[in-house]
Amino acid sequence: MKQELLLLIGLVLSSYKPLAQNFDLGSWNVLNLKYISTEKWSGFGEAQLRSLKFYNNFHYYEVKGGVNYTVFHDLTLTLAAGTYQTYKEGGNFITPKNNNEFRLWPQLILLQKVDRIKIEQRYRVEMRWTSDGYQNRFRYRLGLACPFGDEKKGFAPFQAAITYELFFTDKEPYFERARMQFLLNYNTSKNLMLQTGYVHQFDYKINDETGRDFFVLGFYYELFEKSLSQSEQIQILRDN
Repeated sequence: MKQELLLLIGLVLSSYKPLAQNFDLGSWNVLNLKYISTEKWSGFGEAQLRSLKFYNNFHYYEVKGGVNYTVFHDLTLTLAAGTYQTYKEGGNFITPKNNNEFRLWPQLILLQKVDRIKIEQRYRVEMRWTSDGYQNRFRYRLGLACPFGDEKKGFAPFQAAITYELFFTDKEPYFERARMQFLLNYNTSKNLMLQTGYVHQFDYKINDETGRDFFVLGFYYELFEKSLSQSEQIQILRDN
């Protein structure tokens, strides 16, 4: 666990650079719906809309969905697919597009808890059908999350999180992107979570999802199968 913490801190520090005078903050908007059937099975759908300036110069959207299978409390497998569309810079949805893409991706998430701190490691393989042909991509994300606040409904209302993600390909130059996120989540109920935060990323000569700095706004809604008891629902929420 100490090695994972040191790795995350080192990656964050090594990626930090002073903000330039021409700093532009874009927007990163997320709507996520999740249906939890059992303690092991769930499905989700998600839409994202991003802009290169603050709610202007919209250039990217994605729509995806998939299924999750929780093997153990600390191991979850996912299979998902979606469409990912990137437009040219300089305005709102300017054509021709930079990239028209369909993706299929399996994923594995490992969780570890140390006291109140949750450590997440996410491994994702992306099979990408793009405007430039078929491509493979491999992603690794390391994250730390800490819930806080008085538990009035069986779970903490707030959660602070930081993640660092690396993107690689199987072709030169192999390294493609690094992405860092700082997030604050607020659970208004066991069903609805509101998210705000900041994303910074470095891209290496790619044509999809350009941009460096984003303000994040997210809405996450979870529906539970009626057969799940209240205690089971709260436990699932805590595990996630």
